[in-house]
Amino acid sequence: MGNQRSLVRTLGLGYVIIFVIANIIGSGVYKKIAPMAAELHSSVWILAAWIVGGIITLFGALSNAEVAGLLADTGGEFVYLKKIYNRFFAFIYGWSLFTVIQTATISSLAYIFAQSLNSIIHLPEVLPSLQQFSIGGIFLPFQDFNVKLTAILLILLLTGLNISGLKTGAGASRAVMLTVFAGLFLIVFFGLISGNARPENFLNVEELVAGTVTLSSFFTAMLAAFWAYQGWVSVGFIGGEIKDPTRNIPKGIVIGVLVVISIYLLVNVTYLTLLSIPQLEQIHAAGNQIAAVEAVRSFWGTGGVMFISLLILLTTLGCTNASILTGARPYYAMARERLFFSGVGKLNKNNVPGNSLLWQGIWASVLVLSGTFDQLTDMIIFAVFIFYGATTLGVFILRRNMPNAHRPYKVWGYPFVPAVFILFCIGLFVNTIVARPREAAIGMILILAGIPVYFFLKWKYSKTEDD
Repeated sequence: MGNQRSLVRTLGLGYVIIFVIANIIGSGVYKKIAPMAAELHSSVWILAAWIVGGIITLFGALSNAEVAGLLADTGGEFVYLKKIYNRFFAFIYGWSLFTVIQTATISSLAYIFAQSLNSIIHLPEVLPSLQQFSIGGIFLPFQDFNVKLTAILLILLLTGLNISGLKTGAGASRAVMLTVFAGLFLIVFFGLISGNARPENFLNVEELVAGTVTLSSFFTAMLAAFWAYQGWVSVGFIGGEIKDPTRNIPKGIVIGVLVVISIYLLVNVTYLTLLSIPQLEQIHAAGNQIAAVEAVRSFWGTGGVMFISLLILLTTLGCTNASILTGARPYYAMARERLFFSGVGKLNKNNVPGNSLLWQGIWASVLVLSGTFDQLTDMIIFAVFIFYGATTLGVFILRRNMPNAHRPYKVWGYPFVPAVFILFCIGLFVNTIVARPREAAIGMILILAGIPVYFFLKWKYSKTEDD
């Protein structure tokens, strides 16, 4: 590739756990309980959805950990899929990561950060005359442009931070995560001991018996929970910068996911103790309220609202930073394999893939203009589970094709655990097509757009070799 620099292994197990947690804890821990209440009408069923969603996430993490332990390297899933299937399928994954999965994750997190900032200081209107301008009647790039412009500025600022070096970005993630932990535990502690705490709110058996929960409504609520668990797989992207990756990545994934499940259950029990189901349903119906804000308001008043708003701001800042840092590595790995544009496969003077980070930041900024938070997250979930399922299927394929290979970690509960996760991926894929056809169609178009790009790159590099 004409560039002899190589990635340096500087990150130990502690940083792996930090990246797993930092990539997961974003907006979901604050927002998703309200739509779940509207779907299930029962605190017991809500907690059940969080638990089942967490178990399925853990099943996916355990399965992924076996593959990561065997094949860990920079690029994560891209490297795994190339080994399990072929270069074409691995490219389609990397292309999907660039066009939808990772960049839309960055966009949606930055969007929530900007919304939270706007609720605190009220950002001035920008280009109000263009609010109703649309592209094809679908995209409204200048609607809420003050929020979108702030989100874009955040993406570009954090991209610049990560271009300046890995340890800079990693240190920022660590500091933010520790502050978020402290904030969440303050809410749990003071919320549960406050005079407004009503334990009967989440132990209401009458509510459980009277409920009309169906398999479909429970599945839909679990998808809301699953958005909150999304992001654990990203740590595999920085495999080339982790010490002893075949041991530390599997350990870090499992420990990180278990920590997040525990935090989510604690925080949601607190919300359910402070707010009744009718209150949560009203919050959802209002559309512009956040459950966490109302829960803290109930015992700390207006000062508490400022506290939780700043915490949401900080959390989404940390998750955006972690997503930017990890996300650029697969495109770097692809370019080194001649499966992406050559300039992306170069490291800068700080030994990080600067060009890859820059292009990721530019496209994520374009996606901010393309749609709302909900449109972006529906596109992400649809796309990512195609590849989550493919990687988990790889557990079975690699056991057959590489039976004697050393596996630092073997998935617990094989074959049941990976099989259940694969079935869940199929169900989620089908459900998105039925429930969100427009987002599924846009996601699929962006994925399939990679096919002509793949053949163009193949032709381009073969021509270079001929010359």
